[in-house]
Amino acid sequence: MKTFALLLAAASAVSAHYTLPTINGAPAWSAVRQAKNWQNNGFVGDVTSSDIRCNQLYAGNETVSVAAGSSVKVNVNPNAYHPGPFQSYLAKVPEGQDVNKWDPTGAVWFRIYAEQPKFGSQLTWLSAANYDIKIPSCIPAGKYLMRNEHIGLHVAQSSGGAQFYLSCAQIEVTGGGSKTPTNLAAFPGAYKASDPGILININYPVPTSYVNPGPATFTC
Repeated sequence: MKTFALLLAAASAVSAHYTLPTINGAPAWSAVRQAKNWQNNGFVGDVTSSDIRCNQLYAGNETVSVAAGSSVKVNVNPNAYHPGPFQSYLAKVPEGQDVNKWDPTGAVWFRIYAEQPKFGSQLTWLSAANYDIKIPSCIPAGKYLMRNEHIGLHVAQSSGGAQFYLSCAQIEVTGGGSKTPTNLAAFPGAYKASDPGILININYPVPTSYVNPGPATFTC
């Protein structure tokens, strides 16, 4: 009976978390680099770890074409139901580099989306299975990595309590413009464990504002 209870608890723990395995309906872990949590649905808890970049287990093997100014549908399996924000970043793959193998180290990432909560008797976020993220219409055409993350803040009142669920997708932006993205950031480096959007008690007293961790969001 005790063994069965432990198994049940383990199964419950696994089901309590999620992965970001696909974009635009592509097969799971094809245009998205396979993440280390693909089987256990776990999270990254250390913002200084290299896993905060893509949590990557295997290199990519596909690329999804996306028109600048259109949206990418990012799937969260089963859904991002922990309270916390969804965020998206892009990093342009240098000319001559293989999108499947390029390692996005250094200050190469710019944020394109940062979800804000609704305020009231509690903070509420979308908690969805799919997020439609618009690609800026002004960025140059080319191949990019798209870093998508959901930050679980349900136990973030102590340092290291925030849970990062993330993966990196491979896209090719068509059309576009010539505006050079600003506010570039590195992972690790963009976040500190003490950032007010990471170390936060969302339960009591209920916050009346929220500051997303990371650089300013790039806009055209």
